[in-house]
Amino acid sequence: MFVTSLPRYLRKGTLAMLQHRVQLAEFTSKPGKSTGPLSVPDKSGIDLLRDPNLNKGMAMTLAERQTVGVHGLLPPNFISQEDQVARCLKHLQDKPTDLEKYIYLCSLQDRNERLFFRLLDDHLEDLMPIIYTPTVGLACQKYGTLFRRPRGLYITIHDKGHIYDILKNWPIKKVKAVCFTDGERILGLGDQGCQGMGIPVGKLALYTGCASINPKYCLPVTLDVGTNNEELLQDPMYIGLRQRRVKGDEYDAFLEEFITACKARYGSSVLMHFEDFGNQHAFRLLSKYKDTTCCFNDDIQGTASVALAGVLGSLRITKNKISDHTFVFLGAGEANLGIAELICLKMEKEGMKKEDAYKKIFMMDSRGLIVKSRTDLSVHKVHFAKDMAGTKSLEEVVKMIKPTALIGAAATPKTFTKPIIEEMTRNNERPIIFALSNPTSKSECTAEEAYTWSNNKAVFASGSPFPRYDQNGVVFEPGQGNNAYIFPAVALGVMCCGSIRIPDDLFLTAAEALSELVSDKDLAVGRVYPRLSDIKEISVHVSVAVIKRCYELNLATVLPMPEDLETFVRSQLYSSDYPSFIPSTYEYPQ
Repeated sequence: MFVTSLPRYLRKGTLAMLQHRVQLAEFTSKPGKSTGPLSVPDKSGIDLLRDPNLNKGMAMTLAERQTVGVHGLLPPNFISQEDQVARCLKHLQDKPTDLEKYIYLCSLQDRNERLFFRLLDDHLEDLMPIIYTPTVGLACQKYGTLFRRPRGLYITIHDKGHIYDILKNWPIKKVKAVCFTDGERILGLGDQGCQGMGIPVGKLALYTGCASINPKYCLPVTLDVGTNNEELLQDPMYIGLRQRRVKGDEYDAFLEEFITACKARYGSSVLMHFEDFGNQHAFRLLSKYKDTTCCFNDDIQGTASVALAGVLGSLRITKNKISDHTFVFLGAGEANLGIAELICLKMEKEGMKKEDAYKKIFMMDSRGLIVKSRTDLSVHKVHFAKDMAGTKSLEEVVKMIKPTALIGAAATPKTFTKPIIEEMTRNNERPIIFALSNPTSKSECTAEEAYTWSNNKAVFASGSPFPRYDQNGVVFEPGQGNNAYIFPAVALGVMCCGSIRIPDDLFLTAAEALSELVSDKDLAVGRVYPRLSDIKEISVHVSVAVIKRCYELNLATVLPMPEDLETFVRSQLYSSDYPSFIPSTYEYPQ
């Protein structure tokens, strides 16, 4: 369980050990008011103000300022956390670009962590495109010039043999989740090398912002094995190793040492979150470790789960089963292969044989339709190879196959053209069209294009957000197939119950649980996902389903199984409310 630890209180050079159980209470001191759990800090004075985990800024009451030795170090004004949030919003509104907003939010997280997450709590739907896709992609491209303060660990190929020692440099010992990347495939932007650190930092911010996982238990890591991005290698502002990527046995040994060191340092059930690895490593590494390590790859499994949830939501519009559908995928990378496999798993659950499920999936990669006559297919693509003539034309495939659903994740913009969507509409009353590539500039088509070209018949979802569509009285609010619906909730679930592994079945469970939350009002405006503004409650619902499945599969290590799983989950959640720094006191009788 990840609950608040017992702190130490140090003041005026005298060490006083105050061990206590954290309890909710109100503490009032005028001027100013602090409401929240008791938290006696282990720092005082300017050191406390410089600690983002403790700093409350001008929200500290007069009594707190005097108690922890910061009186006079702050302006003589007392404002609530709500007022601080309003000030932050004003600062954000004054920033001219999304990148400037991103920089401001990073700075806020570095100086006042609870205020940062309170801001996300209150305005997550507006701020998610800033802290994550699409803005985080641009931030990674410019990370060398944006770097201000370290956040996470950088471990290089030259640190082989010393990785455990580097993990010991991280100040938190009770890490529960490690999100790590080698920066080879950042969103749809390709190799960003060491500058891919923006991705694990952003992902873990969403662990807390979406699922209320305590941020102190989350560790972002960049594994720097070099970069093949010539522009970065020549950039004087690049912050990583200036060498070509290491491959082969040396790379594998490095990853093995890292994962082994994390399990040795943080325990065998520590969650290892693979993020934005290149295709040649992502599937192989997941296959290698998924049966022995509590791990998942969000690009493969998280994307698959959220896409499947969207498909399941779409079925309530098309009025049939998933096994009644035929799918064409544009792109055969991590995302689409993961989606296809999970769709097949769902078809199996409906009673279809696996080989028959594979027959319902048609895939195209950069070399065209995946057919059996090709000799260049990876093991992950062979299952989907068809005994038919090959072609490189998506339009020709759509005309020939007449699919009911078209899913794109090839990071090639404008590939769902007007003739293709018109053909989908001729063949289907309600064609399913998912343009899942990120960022927005890489999307296969826009929401407006999908609706306009299909005469408002398309069931549309996208990987990046698109605005509300309102034409001639027809209103659509396109759903965003955001992985944030899935990976924070799955992480919360497995961390709460101490699951030793994360099989694909848990992501199928998560998809089904998410699709249950799509309301009739959502479907009425063409949205196949619940509102992102409800993400905290969504995450609780999904995590409870995941935990229940973990116990059914005998994966959980927290025993016995709690009687009320929802209450159990809620008891683990992080609060962005400020704690009180005033300890409880009492007097002896006279």
